[in-house]
Amino acid sequence: MKKNELISAIAEKSNVKKIEAERMLDAFVSIVGEELNKGEKLTVPALGTFQIKERKEKEGRNPRTGEKMVIAAAKVPSFKIAKNLKESIK
Repeated sequence: MKKNELISAIAEKSNVKKIEAERMLDAFVSIVGEELNKGEKLTVPALGTFQIKERKEKEGRNPRTGEKMVIAAAKVPSFKIAKNLKESIK
């Protein structure tokens, strides 16, 4: 499903205009980004949890040359699906 299809589905399910559904989706994405930038965890009970995880520095290999290199530590966004949503997919 692409963004436009998701907007159409949100508009239909919530009985609002597509432009309003697009604003709601954009607001949600913006709020998730703001919370992650603050280092906060955001939980939507029926959906799941968005959070930032710390990835440690590690040694890797350059795929082109095969030489060893250090992959820097980084903060990466993570999403854990809610248990009831996960079970409903099975």
